[in-house]
Amino acid sequence: MAENTWLVAGLGNPGPGYSRNRHNVGQMVLDELASRIGGGAFKSHKTHAQVVEGRLRPGGPRLVLGKPLTFMNLSGGPVSAMAKFYGVQPDHVIAVHDEIDIPFNTVKLKIGGGEGGHNGLRDISKALGTKDYYRIRVGVGRPPGRMDTADYVLKDFGAAEKKDLPFLIDDAADAIELLIEEGLLAAQQKFHSSN
Repeated sequence: MAENTWLVAGLGNPGPGYSRNRHNVGQMVLDELASRIGGGAFKSHKTHAQVVEGRLRPGGPRLVLGKPLTFMNLSGGPVSAMAKFYGVQPDHVIAVHDEIDIPFNTVKLKIGGGEGGHNGLRDISKALGTKDYYRIRVGVGRPPGRMDTADYVLKDFGAAEKKDLPFLIDDAADAIELLIEEGLLAAQQKFHSSN
């Protein structure tokens, strides 16, 4: 059953106070995916996450969309627990996260590699025992001036960014669908060249 099941983990911090922060863009992408697969509302799950299940299309790959209920830096426990619960191997795990090293409005995909100082990813790598899972890197840009990175990612998107945010979220959701349906290379070619 787990053969064609994908776990898509949207990283962020729990609670309404954080929900529109840059750091929570991964969870915003999951909301978009949930509406596309018609899985209904996110429900609390015993893996310390909120989960929606559905399919990309009838007979298509099964998706488990999970939002850890822990703070970002402790994402590994819930992601690893969901992977075990649903029988998903790391090569079918996709972490969707904010990325300050690429410009706002840009989506990049990769498998494995470093975590670039992202503590949520570092915790997932530790909990899964491997870095070889997919990452959907949603660009939020670098902090302006001397602003601290932590302060920057814990702020909501600016007014100008909010106009483009739906398109960015859409692109990230498209990238996930393409990755699952056609593989990493096809998704990278589409999203890395268009940026």
